[in-house]
Amino acid sequence: MYKAETRGISVSVQPRFVEEESSPDSGRYFFAYTVEITNNGDEQVQLRSRHWRIVDGRGEMQEVRGAGVVGKQPVLGPGESFSYTSGCPLTTPDGTMEGTYTMATSDGRSFEAAIPAFSLDSPHVRRVMH
Repeated sequence: MYKAETRGISVSVQPRFVEEESSPDSGRYFFAYTVEITNNGDEQVQLRSRHWRIVDGRGEMQEVRGAGVVGKQPVLGPGESFSYTSGCPLTTPDGTMEGTYTMATSDGRSFEAAIPAFSLDSPHVRRVMH
């Protein structure tokens, strides 16, 4: 599990390789990740948007931006959590993801909550020991 906390907003991520959605012979590797966002602060916040940086095993970066997560813009009061699962296809057997959520307080102030960098690893990665 990977974890980051910004201004009382804790983001934890659990990635996994999805063999049944992957086709290594065709260069398709599919990863799922479950995110839990917890408001450990003392004010209500709303997740407004996301920004992901996805880097494949060749070092090529793709950025993804959009409103909310999985079609939602959850509002979290103090002590509340929101979890969701999403996925990411890659053309390499490994990669990394990281990013930020834009959060807004009830009085309209916004800030970026860090999504921790996490690795996407399939069993198809060839490991080399030196």
